[in-house]
Amino acid sequence: MNHLPLIIKREYLTKVKNRSFIVMTFLSPLIMIALIAVVAYLSQLNNDKQRTISVLDETGFFNDVFQNTENTTYTSLNELNLDDAIALVKEKEDYGLLHIAKIDSIDAISNNVKFYSEESPSLSIMSSLERKIEKRVQEMKLKKEGVSLAQIEASTINLDISQESFDGEKTSKEGNVVKLIFGGVAGYLLFMFIIIYGNMIMRSVIEEKTSRIIEVIISSVKPVQLMLGKIIGTSLAGITQFAIWVVLGGVLMVVVSAILGIDLAQLQTPQQEMVTQAMEAEGAQAIAENIFIEITNLPILNLVFAFIFFFVGGYLLYSSLYAAIGAAVDNETDTQQFMLPILMPLILAVYVGVFTVIEDPHGTVSTVFSFIPLTSPVVMLMRIPFGVPLWQQGLSLILLIGTFMFAVWFAAKIYRVGILMYGKKPTYKELFKWLKY
Repeated sequence: MNHLPLIIKREYLTKVKNRSFIVMTFLSPLIMIALIAVVAYLSQLNNDKQRTISVLDETGFFNDVFQNTENTTYTSLNELNLDDAIALVKEKEDYGLLHIAKIDSIDAISNNVKFYSEESPSLSIMSSLERKIEKRVQEMKLKKEGVSLAQIEASTINLDISQESFDGEKTSKEGNVVKLIFGGVAGYLLFMFIIIYGNMIMRSVIEEKTSRIIEVIISSVKPVQLMLGKIIGTSLAGITQFAIWVVLGGVLMVVVSAILGIDLAQLQTPQQEMVTQAMEAEGAQAIAENIFIEITNLPILNLVFAFIFFFVGGYLLYSSLYAAIGAAVDNETDTQQFMLPILMPLILAVYVGVFTVIEDPHGTVSTVFSFIPLTSPVVMLMRIPFGVPLWQQGLSLILLIGTFMFAVWFAAKIYRVGILMYGKKPTYKELFKWLKY
């Protein structure tokens, strides 16, 4: 294996010195940050938009319900009739007119409220108006039935069932969400890394094969060494590119937000008023505290090491299969017939992780798929935050490494024959014949 370091170095330098690689390494963060900045800027403009809503309340029940907010001003037009109110709102170019018609009974309110506007109103604005009216109507009906609001509030109880394992470990519903998010992000990163850089390895093999350079290289290097060198070298180039994206993207995000005065947090709160009301609701602070506690209680060290090992193992396993496909075909068009069998286990792993792990992380389906090497990198990473015994993690990792070694042997067999085959589309039957050579 004395040629392996030279092959790795050659593959790495060839990739990082490639003009398109350099351009995309620095251009991709610029494009991404530009898109984020544009969306944030537009969201900020939308959230900062000042709206004036006129209210014509013929019942007189809702005069004190509509309080001005930072971005919304309510104007009373109770002294006007409907036609005059509409004409005035159109003349002033206000956001809209809320008309509450006169009613005989409070029960008829639902069919006697209309909102007039030039254009379709915002969903968040309409929801806010509906909640305000519903709350006042509810209070009025309770008073009519002789029930005081104080009695209602005194009888209300918020129940939060505590969760605790038999060993005394406390958990919560919010903790399950935090764990799912971590596992989902880890699985998604692995999925995208395999798709992007697995294809890069496959294209590299195809390019050298079609340019006939490979015929010179294999005269002094064993196919298995060449294949491993390509996988490791391209992987290192991918890691380099990913690291540059993270660093450059973070720096650009700070610079853009500082220079342009854009609050990138607006992307997370497109409907700021609704979010603010939700956070002010009773129990919101307790939920936030539970989330913080669950984050601090995560097995961070275990998660870090598991992420590294399963991420690397899963990527190497799929990369060897991508390299085998590249060796078996002459162009990227011919790769389509072989891509589906490779992508299906990866897609299946994502679906199992999302739809099964969150519901039953220690169930039969989740456990079995976390041991199958083609799905374990994703499923096991999503299970670990929920607490997986170390022996299961170790066994899954051993199976993954063993399968990778088998995949390297399998791919090398195809590689040895396929790199010298030209002008013919191989079939699955022919690939199995190559394994006997």
